[in-house]
Amino acid sequence: MAENKDMKENINKTDVNAEVIRKKEQSEATGINANAGSSNGPKVITATETVDNKVQNNDPDNTNLKGFDDMNLEELEVEEAFKARDNKWAVSLAPHLRTNNTTQKVMLSVIIALAPQLFYSIYAFGFNAALLIALSIISCVFFEAATQKAFKKPILVGDLSAVVTGMLLAFNIPATAPWWLPIVGGFFAIVIAKEFFGGIGQNFVNPALAGRAALMMSWPTIMTNYSNPDGITGPTPLQIMKGSEGVLPSIKDMLIGNIGGVLGETATILLIIGFLYLAIKKIADWKITVIYILSTMCMLFIQGIRGEALLYHLLGGGLILGACFMATDFATAPISNLGRAIFAIGCGVLTALIRVRGGMAEGVSYSILIMNTFVPLIDRLTRPRIFGEAKK
Repeated sequence: MAENKDMKENINKTDVNAEVIRKKEQSEATGINANAGSSNGPKVITATETVDNKVQNNDPDNTNLKGFDDMNLEELEVEEAFKARDNKWAVSLAPHLRTNNTTQKVMLSVIIALAPQLFYSIYAFGFNAALLIALSIISCVFFEAATQKAFKKPILVGDLSAVVTGMLLAFNIPATAPWWLPIVGGFFAIVIAKEFFGGIGQNFVNPALAGRAALMMSWPTIMTNYSNPDGITGPTPLQIMKGSEGVLPSIKDMLIGNIGGVLGETATILLIIGFLYLAIKKIADWKITVIYILSTMCMLFIQGIRGEALLYHLLGGGLILGACFMATDFATAPISNLGRAIFAIGCGVLTALIRVRGGMAEGVSYSILIMNTFVPLIDRLTRPRIFGEAKK
């Protein structure tokens, strides 16, 4: 009876456009024109019919709905009745945590955390860096709004998630890139990797990394034409360690960003400050970041990387950017703590293997994307047991 009352309250309070609620036997207690049904079959009552009858009959006491109290739960096609729009009724198991955070507030915090590196990249690399960042953000917002309008979905660009994707995509592009590159990357990131899979929260890979991977596979020469802040193109510290000609910069230069690379991987200290801001606000899961970095260092050590070389691997490339701002993505990371630890270890191991054994100097993007595809399996294997659940 309690469950039936809950169902009545949901129907009263929510304009659920449910398909069908079937009643196997006519009951005089329903009071909703029970005799209108065919004598050869059950009366079909939709949720909208119920609400309409209540309004038309001026029934403020909800007496027209009392019939639902007398129905057995088994007689209701619950799965059909609550096939809610946009999966509104899909929730995880209790307990549930209450929070005042919204998607917009979370994304705004991420934008604030990325702002120091954004302003530094404009300062260090000049006008072209500002142009690339602006075009990346604008294209991501435009493609999200256009796709949602084309799919006849609510336009949600106000949640700022497309802005964050645009910033992260720009951070994975070198300062020498042509103006059209972030536009193409933004199309792939938003339309292909995000909206085609249902939009925010339903994408299975990080959109910005998917966009970067598409650009890297399509235009590898452009994507690896790195520039130093002085405007001279040259190899990155990781490329030098991989065998390219050049002189390794000092650790100090690695920290403050006086090195070549993509826009978002130069000033490591600014990325760390931004991440600490998110960790203090409990928006980013620091455990994923720490485990990712530690597992990378351990795997590098196992493969013979020692001493100062470990510091170059830590501060060079996209390890800090990826571990702090991409591996911690809510939609593409596992749910449980154990699952997140497995995910982070996998990212770290793959990053180290690609850097040392692979043909590329960098492996952060591909390691996170590969582990993103394993998240559903990880979630399934590490699903918390329901209290009182019998073992199968």
